[in-house]
Amino acid sequence: METERVTEFPFTHLDRRPRKRARLGWDVPQAPKAQVGMFCGQELGNVTSFASLMAPSDHTTISLFDKEVARNGSPPWREDDKDGHYVFSLGENLTSRYKIQSKMGEGTFGQVLECWDREKKEMVAIKIVRGVKKYREAAMIEIEVLQQLGKHDKGGNRCVQLRNWFDYRNHICIVFEKLGPSLYDFLKKNNYRSFPIDLVREIGRQLLECVAFMHDLRLIHTDLKPENILLVSHDYSKVPDYNKNSSRSPKDSSYFKRIPKSSAIKVIDFGSTTYERQEQNYIVSTRHYRAPEVILGMGWTYPCDVWSIGCILVELCTGEALFQTHENLEHLAMMERVLGPLPQHILKRADRHAEKYVRRGRLDWPEGAASRESIRAVQKLPRLQNLVMQHVDHSAGDLIHLLQGLLRYDPSDRLSAREALRHSFFTKDNLRR
Repeated sequence: METERVTEFPFTHLDRRPRKRARLGWDVPQAPKAQVGMFCGQELGNVTSFASLMAPSDHTTISLFDKEVARNGSPPWREDDKDGHYVFSLGENLTSRYKIQSKMGEGTFGQVLECWDREKKEMVAIKIVRGVKKYREAAMIEIEVLQQLGKHDKGGNRCVQLRNWFDYRNHICIVFEKLGPSLYDFLKKNNYRSFPIDLVREIGRQLLECVAFMHDLRLIHTDLKPENILLVSHDYSKVPDYNKNSSRSPKDSSYFKRIPKSSAIKVIDFGSTTYERQEQNYIVSTRHYRAPEVILGMGWTYPCDVWSIGCILVELCTGEALFQTHENLEHLAMMERVLGPLPQHILKRADRHAEKYVRRGRLDWPEGAASRESIRAVQKLPRLQNLVMQHVDHSAGDLIHLLQGLLRYDPSDRLSAREALRHSFFTKDNLRR
């Protein structure tokens, strides 16, 4: 059995799926404004921020901190690029402690670099946030959340571990443990082939445990998706893909598919995480994992994370995102196609911005469709039960029942993360040891 290692660690907000129709800008939630009272200061590590010594708009001024680390091999001062990204070269130092080895990913927030930590003698992943006010504010929220999670997650088994953070040349730099590829990146390199159902079960259980842990702390992630769930290990095996056409030769690389050697995962990206409070109506979640109450402007809380988990589990079973769309009415119509009609009491709660999607007590579909292509995209979707049974050879009944609980339209009726963990899909004796 052939074993390989994957070297990427894409730590990104961006959804880079090759879609039949391009995603539009409004599909990605905007970075939230900093929440008053959330940031408690730098409590981790021994690095002091010297950002206040330099005016962010004055790139010709070099702080005392920069002059000091320059003596220890720091790169020369450079202007940021036009989008506020930090400009670097491989092999350079990021302060005297970290040496840049490779670029691991890039997103709306900034870049992630693989670096050698001279002090700890280990490779780390450093998220360098764009030197733009709203992204710096979101980064400070993420640091506060990570410190809160780390305080309660003593074993560090649920969420990515924060190693350190510092403010360097107007860029918030967050140092993480180095993990493996995201679930999405693994699917992509596997030609979007589904995971075995036993692996889906183990990943789903860990994901629900992490979210239940966060919800117990009154934290809502709000941006759960395969890109933000990382395998702990890079290692995988190649095994014959028995679902492929039997005419394929074992010499053909597409005859094989990849299976992670370990099912261990960790959740990342807490820049959009918020504490539970009333009247939260702004748009959250990446489009494909966005709950109906978010689209309809009903207000959202913990159940929006649970809906995202339901969408993720379907994607792991099928290899493709459940709702591949970029428009609200089409998205709601896809939900009805897969899950059945939206209840009238839910539609009645739509806010003034979403009222246009409803007509005479029901979804304005297909009359309100933007195009025939949109109608066809909805019509080709199967019911949830049929979709799962096309890809799952055993445990299909338990999984379908679980998904029906995770994907209930009414957030007050949706399973909580703790309730989902007690479902027969996870508790039966068919768990892989």
